[in-house]
Amino acid sequence: VVTARKYVLLDYDVKKVDSQAACAITPGLESPTISPLQNAEWVAVRAMVLRKDTNRVMDELWAIGARGILVTDIHACRL
Repeated sequence: VVTARKYVLLDYDVKKVDSQAACAITPGLESPTISPLQNAEWVAVRAMVLRKDTNRVMDELWAIGARGILVTDIHACRL
């Protein structure tokens, strides 16, 4: 639980052409989850991010065009 509290789950949408840059910002633990969206030019990305880095990461994602950025607390996880 202590480790889980060090991380948040970050979800966002980004244009497919910008997804490589976005994933460099949010590499996750092993790899981010990338899911297709109805609009084929966009993808949804999900990754764990250190809580202390959340605001910086959100700002960097916004700067490259990510939208719909959502942060979720993690109450428990196995790493």
